[in-house]
Amino acid sequence: MRRFYLCLGYASLALGVIGIVLPVLPTMPFVLLAAWCFARSNPALADRLYSHPRFGAVLRAWRDERAIPLRAKLTALTMLALSYGLILWLADSRLVPVLLAAIMGSVAVYIATRPRPRGRDAAAA
Repeated sequence: MRRFYLCLGYASLALGVIGIVLPVLPTMPFVLLAAWCFARSNPALADRLYSHPRFGAVLRAWRDERAIPLRAKLTALTMLALSYGLILWLADSRLVPVLLAAIMGSVAVYIATRPRPRGRDAAAA
């Protein structure tokens, strides 16, 4: 099982890195999954992610408090709105925007209702 989590962690991290440059692929969900997998397979790799200068504060806030920093919330909600606008513009079907509105709306509500982190990591993220 350890090897499975290690492989899944590397695959998730690769998708997260691709998501940095590819606008349609989210970064943080894959980095969160990678940290979770590495915590079960190779704690040293998980520690490297948690101490990363860019992602560490957000990962620690999620791990410790299940919280999302305000900047990350605003970025995620803005990208959801822009993506949905693009869907409305490009979709030929009437069903696709309705289905995606339900899915993306649910994700937006979930993100918006998560608390903001307390402490030092809140300002860093």
